[in-house]
Amino acid sequence: MKPTATLVRSKQRVADHGEVFTPDWLVEDMLDLVKDETERIDSRVLEPACGSGNFLVPVLRRKLAAVQARYGKNEFERRHFALLALMCVYGIELLEDNADECRTNLAEIMLEFLGTADNVWPAAITHVLRTNVVQGDALTMTTPDGSPIKFAEWAYLGKGKYQRRDFLFHALTQRASYEGTLFGELAEEDLFVPTRSYQPMTVKELAT
Repeated sequence: MKPTATLVRSKQRVADHGEVFTPDWLVEDMLDLVKDETERIDSRVLEPACGSGNFLVPVLRRKLAAVQARYGKNEFERRHFALLALMCVYGIELLEDNADECRTNLAEIMLEFLGTADNVWPAAITHVLRTNVVQGDALTMTTPDGSPIKFAEWAYLGKGKYQRRDFLFHALTQRASYEGTLFGELAEEDLFVPTRSYQPMTVKELAT
């Protein structure tokens, strides 16, 4: 991961986009305020102005530490729950280069943790990151082409299979005013239904 040498890339970007990076020590202090959630494998974390991953990177590291502590002796479960940890990290970033750098930083942490040289896991990681880290405007809830931002809700079903359901971001933000979590389970009569549901998928199927 590229270290943040300065809190700004350029004065022009600050002027144009208000881009200022949060220092690492402050990020850790803020995450400690919700320590239990940042260290829970399946807690879902969204950073609506994720930059290059100043918040998402340490969140993923904390989640992977929890994976190692719980599943370190079972390589199959260790890898699959590590991918679930990544699936529960979300970001929105206005600038394309920042979004790409965020995905790269998160992917490097995952590959280091998995320690795998095959092509399947890196491809699955790339697919998840392309889905979860979105270039767009969190205020208008749209992508650069004006389409509504969508997010995937991932769940690990066990035995190496994952479930995916897609939701519109603006619908999920409305849901936050209701009882339950932002990405919580939906009742049949719930107003906020997924825009698409997928068949359970293996890592190999995610990779392709």
